[in-house]
Amino acid sequence: MKKRGIGYASTFYGTGYGNGFPDISRAIAELGKDGNVYIYVGATEVGQGAKTILSQIAAEALGIDFSKITFICEDTSITPDAGTAAASRQTYNTGNAIKLAAEELKREIMNVASEELNVNTTNIQEYLKKIADIKGDKVIRKDGIFTASTTEMDVETGQGNPYYPYTFSVYGVEVEVDTSTGIVEVLRAACGQDVGRAINPKLIEGQIDGGFSMGLGYAIMEDLNVENGKIKHDRFTSYLIPTALDMPDIDKIIVEDPESTGPYGAKGIGEPVLIAVAPAILNAIYNAVGVRMTEVPVTPEKLLKALREKERGA
Repeated sequence: MKKRGIGYASTFYGTGYGNGFPDISRAIAELGKDGNVYIYVGATEVGQGAKTILSQIAAEALGIDFSKITFICEDTSITPDAGTAAASRQTYNTGNAIKLAAEELKREIMNVASEELNVNTTNIQEYLKKIADIKGDKVIRKDGIFTASTTEMDVETGQGNPYYPYTFSVYGVEVEVDTSTGIVEVLRAACGQDVGRAINPKLIEGQIDGGFSMGLGYAIMEDLNVENGKIKHDRFTSYLIPTALDMPDIDKIIVEDPESTGPYGAKGIGEPVLIAVAPAILNAIYNAVGVRMTEVPVTPEKLLKALREKERGA
């Protein structure tokens, strides 16, 4: 017999290192001899779209086309430290550092345009190459540094400001449970994700898809099967991960409530889009068959055992 159920889960997540740990990002903005703007930053691209998002922030701060930005990262010999690609911090932290550096660079370019070209304008794009030619080997280069607000929790009072900012999300899923086989299929899902300000909505949707896929695997598939300290499922023939065929349609709801301290109001959402997926799926399983699963992944064997125990209890 197949039974359907609906489940929900919500989460709040503090981005950044937190609890008073120094959370600093640095960036450099430079006008190149070719008239393009070069952004040097140690932010690592691991598929989250950092290069695109951070380049967009730089272009916005300078008021120039995205195509005029050359983004240089992951080379420690020429880029300043921007911290790790972790804790969902790059968009907020490094985005702020880039914004500061780009704004300083724009002010300097405007000063040169006024003094050397007798031009007073905030639209600097058409003058970039002329100013680069005027400066020659005297590179216009500006630094930006941003430190996130975080204080260590007081162990006596429990008070403090461990993270800043926080982001919020909620998932709803519908599952179908086959009570004869124990197989759980996720039929559809919806995600409401607070992003502060959506700098690149398509990349946000991609993050939600990726986060849901990881949460789906965590909830019902990915089983290391450790016995006596030995991993039994040590290859992909036995360690199952979701494929495109396992993914449901996801209604992605981007919630924009600009964060006043973020770059153009943006927050990071790398990890938040994952956290609530498994709880929502487990709640949906409970809604479908009345069994509260407390261990993941919910494999068919575990679910069938729980269903038999429920029947014996009844």
